[in-house]
Amino acid sequence: MTAGTELLTVPQVMARLQLGRTAVYDLLRTRQLASLTLGRARRIPAHALTDFIHARLDQEAAA
Repeated sequence: MTAGTELLTVPQVMARLQLGRTAVYDLLRTRQLASLTLGRARRIPAHALTDFIHARLDQEAAA
């Protein structure tokens, strides 16, 4: 599986962003961070996390 198709779990995203579970689920709920559901499992494509980080960096730079 390449980095573009890698699917991350919520705990993996929590660790990478150094955020709590609630904060990550808030990002998912508000669709700031894209995800997909496989059965009952929520997965975040690695590229969606990268896109989110780049978007936030662009917002910070523009402020």
